[in-house]
Amino acid sequence: MQTRSFPSAPDGRSPAGAEIRHLIDGETGNMIHSTVPPGQVNRATVHATVSEFWHVLSGEGQIWRRDGTGEQTTVLERGVSIDIPVGTAFQYRCTGVEPLEFLCISMPRWPGDTEATAIDGPWEPTAPEG
Repeated sequence: MQTRSFPSAPDGRSPAGAEIRHLIDGETGNMIHSTVPPGQVNRATVHATVSEFWHVLSGEGQIWRRDGTGEQTTVLERGVSIDIPVGTAFQYRCTGVEPLEFLCISMPRWPGDTEATAIDGPWEPTAPEG
């Protein structure tokens, strides 16, 4: 069993550019808290082996997703949950005046930054390298 408090400082950045805090790790997956500041557009990526579930806590944004059946852009706002199945191309951005904050659960657990491959997305990225 694990219990962990919310980290006071970020642990780093995701390959896409979000500020992340590691919340908990397990054998079958892990969970992070992600923050995207107002106006930031993160890099488009695709994962090789990991699927993700997101749940938006606050802020406003958009996520573009593309798989073998098509593509869509979804509004991200408080209470919205989405999935990113393995092999799905995606890019997201904060469109509001407050930071976009969400929980991200990765399954299986995140193997490292080589998991994500940068690709071309619909928006020009502005996120800092991380």
